[in-house]
Amino acid sequence: MKVAVVGGGAAGCFCATLLKRRRPDAGVTLFEAGPKLLAKVAVTGGGRCNLTNSFRGVALSGRAEPGLLRLGDVYPRGEQLMRRALRVLGPADTQRWWEAEGVRLLTQEDQCVFPVSQDAMQIVRTLERGLRDAGVRVRLHSPVERIEALPEGGFEAVIPGLTRNFFDKVVVCVGGCSQQKLQHLLPERIEVTPCVPSLFTFKIPDAGLCALMGTVVEQVALSLAGTGFRARGTLLLTDWGVSGPATLRLSSYAARHLAENGYSGTLLVNWLDAPETEARERIAATAAANPRKQAAGTPPKGITVRLWRHLLGRAALREDLRWAELGSKGAARLAATLSADAYPIAGRARFKEEFVTCGGVALGGVSLNTLESKACPGLYFAGEALDVDAVTGGFNLQAAWSTAALVAAAL
Repeated sequence: MKVAVVGGGAAGCFCATLLKRRRPDAGVTLFEAGPKLLAKVAVTGGGRCNLTNSFRGVALSGRAEPGLLRLGDVYPRGEQLMRRALRVLGPADTQRWWEAEGVRLLTQEDQCVFPVSQDAMQIVRTLERGLRDAGVRVRLHSPVERIEALPEGGFEAVIPGLTRNFFDKVVVCVGGCSQQKLQHLLPERIEVTPCVPSLFTFKIPDAGLCALMGTVVEQVALSLAGTGFRARGTLLLTDWGVSGPATLRLSSYAARHLAENGYSGTLLVNWLDAPETEARERIAATAAANPRKQAAGTPPKGITVRLWRHLLGRAALREDLRWAELGSKGAARLAATLSADAYPIAGRARFKEEFVTCGGVALGGVSLNTLESKACPGLYFAGEALDVDAVTGGFNLQAAWSTAALVAAAL
């Protein structure tokens, strides 16, 4: 059996290694368009490589119990596929695999899993060694322009300027492609969902907010006005707007909606991650305990003095106002600001060097048990080539490992 794996990223390298180990007699060739393998892995997690998540706090099967996230909260697109893929290679399996390869791991308090070395290049070198030791043929500078299904069976991988390449099976693991490029690469009968960015930060043209750059609020609730998109978590204020896990999670949930609306809209920030009624109660309690103190100097727990002064201004309250002078109208304005502070979104910004795509090969066109194309038998997909993506925290790399393992097992 001759197999072509197209794309030298996490899914492609992992799939080729697993397949060749299980089928030493198979001829496995890995094609990478660029000059080196695993370029994105080398910079993921700020160069430390958040290679998976413990998934503690996530319901991997069935209904989520109280206090647990649904798998769909982690994978906004591809929940059912990932439920099956994680049975083949789950987070615990992934950690055991890497540790067997000599990579020591640590799990942070936020359940993100990193190599102890804190060096993404250790992950790159381990995968490169795995390919080499397994006997996978690696061809760099080899962009596959088109995959043609042959009438007599099998496939041709068309690479400009090179001799013809014929294979019995093809695994497509390319990521970050446009819909047009992916459609050009694949046989015509393969359906591709439009590809748009996911996991990005928001540009907020508010001078007062941007002046608070570096401020971290540990637990907020974000939403997009007029929609059902909501996310919770830590918020980081930057010189261009907002970032942090809560922002990235919201961008993932609303990726397609934001793309369709030109990355504009209204961001609502619930600074206390609490209902407005609770905000009113906390304001009343603080006022009762500090009647003679200036409101600007006594912020609620979790909000810095700098941010609190900004929020008082947003509520049209003076900084020298004493709590005893607040009044019912002032309290109502302050509670409204704390629970639904509105800011215009004026575009997106990329998060460091990382990039995740929402969209790809439509899941309705593949067998969820094998990730083989229904319309074109012998053609498989893994990683970002599929319309599967996740929130930040190691979940996207877990999707790469799990879908790659599912394809390798099927082959």
